[in-house]
Amino acid sequence: MPTFSPVAAPTVLDLLTLEKLEEDLYRGTTVFEEPFPLYGGQVAAQALAAAGDTVEPDRLPHSLHGYYLRSGDAARPTVFRVYRDRDGRSYSARRVVAIQNGKVIFNMSASFHVPEAGADVQIHPAPDAPDPDGLEPVRLPRLFSMDSRLPPQPYAAAEWPTRFWARCTQDLPGGQLLHACVLTYLSDISSGVTGVPHGEGARSGSSLDHAVWFHRPARMDEWVLMDLVPHTVSAGRGWYTGTIHTRDGRLAASITQETLFRKPR
Repeated sequence: MPTFSPVAAPTVLDLLTLEKLEEDLYRGTTVFEEPFPLYGGQVAAQALAAAGDTVEPDRLPHSLHGYYLRSGDAARPTVFRVYRDRDGRSYSARRVVAIQNGKVIFNMSASFHVPEAGADVQIHPAPDAPDPDGLEPVRLPRLFSMDSRLPPQPYAAAEWPTRFWARCTQDLPGGQLLHACVLTYLSDISSGVTGVPHGEGARSGSSLDHAVWFHRPARMDEWVLMDLVPHTVSAGRGWYTGTIHTRDGRLAASITQETLFRKPR
């Protein structure tokens, strides 16, 4: 097996450039040292990139649903096996299994669709937030090649931001699939459940499952507003939803996630 040397500071494009080993089998070869388990947004974005490479270029992701099964290691390469469940006239369905050290760490179902003309209606406006140009820069942890700005927060007691502007600092020369992958990379950061009062010392923990719906194209090298809303915690789990809007207020994507909600060990 080849040896992969960790790099000090990869870019998001490095992470999303996968090695094709054979038909429907890919490997992420950019590795780096990190004192935490592999970031969930990275493995989900790489899985979507692998799935997207197996569909026709005119078919774009409209949804993904993933389950985090084991902790991954950023210092190890991840292998992605894609299963071509169906190719219809306008939709393609794919499943992806992410493997490290011979064990499945993540699996995902993704659906791709040929864009078509039709009604375009948005019921709710974007959350209220000052323009990013007037806000001070902040750093969102664990994200490479991302700039961010922090507007006033809706949950004063939240440990982590639940509303923030973000954009990729790398030029993204590819088509909409690349931007969807970068959006997926961003979508797992922070936690909406951090806005829930931490009764008895419990707190938001690792992601359990994650879903993204892509409604409209969004350039991720331009500002987008991410907003996370807590809904409930019970039985050691927390559940929240989220939205990603473009700077002009168009709803680009919706997020749903369930996380652990326990006392820290």
